Amino acid sequence: MSWQRMALRDFVIVPSLDLDLHEGFTVLTGETGAGKSILIDALQLVLGARADASVVREGASRCEIVAEFGLRPSVTQWLQDNGFDAAPGEPLQLKRQVDSQGRSRAWINGSAATASQLKALADELVDIHGQHAWQSLTRPDAVRQLLDDYARLDTRPLRSCWTAWREAVRALDDARTRQNTLQAERERLQWQIGEVDKLAPLPGEWEDLNLQHGRLAHAQGLIDAAQLALGALDADDDSATTRIHRALQALREQQHIEPRFAELANLLQTALAQIEDACHDLQHHAHHTELDPTALEALDQRMGTWMSLARRYRCSPEELPQRWEQWKQALAELDRSADLEALHHAERTAHKALMEAARPVSETRLKAARQLSAAVTEAMQGLGMAGGRFEVRLQALDEPQAFGLENVEFLVAGHAGSTPRPVGKVASGGELSRIALAIAVTTSELGQTPTLIFDEVDSGIGGAVAHTVGQLMRRLGSARQVLAVTHLPQVAACAHHHLLVEKVRSAGGAASGVTVIDGETRVQELARMLGGDRLTDTSLAHARELICSSS
Repeated sequence: MSWQRMALRDFVIVPSLDLDLHEGFTVLTGETGAGKSILIDALQLVLGARADASVVREGASRCEIVAEFGLRPSVTQWLQDNGFDAAPGEPLQLKRQVDSQGRSRAWINGSAATASQLKALADELVDIHGQHAWQSLTRPDAVRQLLDDYARLDTRPLRSCWTAWREAVRALDDARTRQNTLQAERERLQWQIGEVDKLAPLPGEWEDLNLQHGRLAHAQGLIDAAQLALGALDADDDSATTRIHRALQALREQQHIEPRFAELANLLQTALAQIEDACHDLQHHAHHTELDPTALEALDQRMGTWMSLARRYRCSPEELPQRWEQWKQALAELDRSADLEALHHAERTAHKALMEAARPVSETRLKAARQLSAAVTEAMQGLGMAGGRFEVRLQALDEPQAFGLENVEFLVAGHAGSTPRPVGKVASGGELSRIALAIAVTTSELGQTPTLIFDEVDSGIGGAVAHTVGQLMRRLGSARQVLAVTHLPQVAACAHHHLLVEKVRSAGGAASGVTVIDGETRVQELARMLGGDRLTDTSLAHARELICSSS
């Protein structure tokens, strides 16, 4: 399911456009300056490209782009995974607005979306090959990614292994560098821990020590207070318990007359029980509280040591047990960091895991390199480079990298007998364009993206080669939707559908529009592409012949 519809409002020099798109091979043509690539630019914007105010038509407050695509299982799954609606039978609709201040908003099926979400979804929808596609063939990372995509390689597990190995290497290097510093720090921690070990403070113990100290220091006062309280409550005929007993007797003798006295008697009975409980506790304090100068002295000594250590290490007494525990943990960590043998073992283990992940990647790349070399070489033969040869070379690295054990380089020999050289050193721009096109066609045939777009990738070629390019794109269009922006009539003649981009000037300024052409209008456009604005019987006849021979 492919690109179905495009709608533009106030985009650059397009006031309004509604366009239905179809399966097969479609070309976009038009005079120089007409804005042939404007449709592709709008598509890239609605697929998450960076937006700025320059895309808003002069005088308008904002522009709007809407693109609709057919749903397929992988896109439906992506929508569901990311919280967007995916109604059965309904197209996927992407919408983006940019205002005159450069602020952008986006929607996916009517729900607000981010530009990064549009970009992620774009990979499932469209594959765009730009007119400068050959430039990426000189960048090692782009070349490697192209081969990996061709080989269906997922290098994320390899990258994870490489990250783990680099962490192990860093830990080992740090330990070697810090050996002297670590030893000094280790000795300092051992000395501090040894000092506090003699005290062995426990969490919460300081509060208990203060409570015990208060009791021992004021033992005589506690005994005297307990005895005095007992005397007042239960020691003689005038004590509190005696008085309450008398009150109880008086109330109970009269409670048959005054029912309220029974309630009061119950209250006094409860108070009497509580006083008796208090007397029992006071008797225990009076008889069991001991004057123990030796225990008090030992407690004074422990608390003094505790206070001294807390002052020395600049913490409160309550924090000392926690500080002691932190030192022990830090020492254990230093011991682990200083264990070079263990770190060596960890590094070797991580390196082994990395190599086990990297070797299958290398083997897959080697196999894919041979296949891609042969396929692109074959494609080059039909693009005017007879005898030319394409080679994917893998160069072993001295040290593993996140992407594997080798760099990837593309080499090309322009004709039979010549030695393959790096693509970046091929002098001819036309050759570079053809090589890029050969790679694009070769890799696109194996892809899963439903829509392929070629934006003037055929620059620098012509004649029979141009016809071959058109046939290649038509062949691709039999299985997938292909759109090509072209200036070559030989390519345009091979299309199933033809879109004409025209610029119209009026008092309100210049404006571009896109129309579907066929029949005699298409013949006239091909004739213009063949011979210029002046149409002749010869150019028109040639245009008709091109269409007949290309269908």
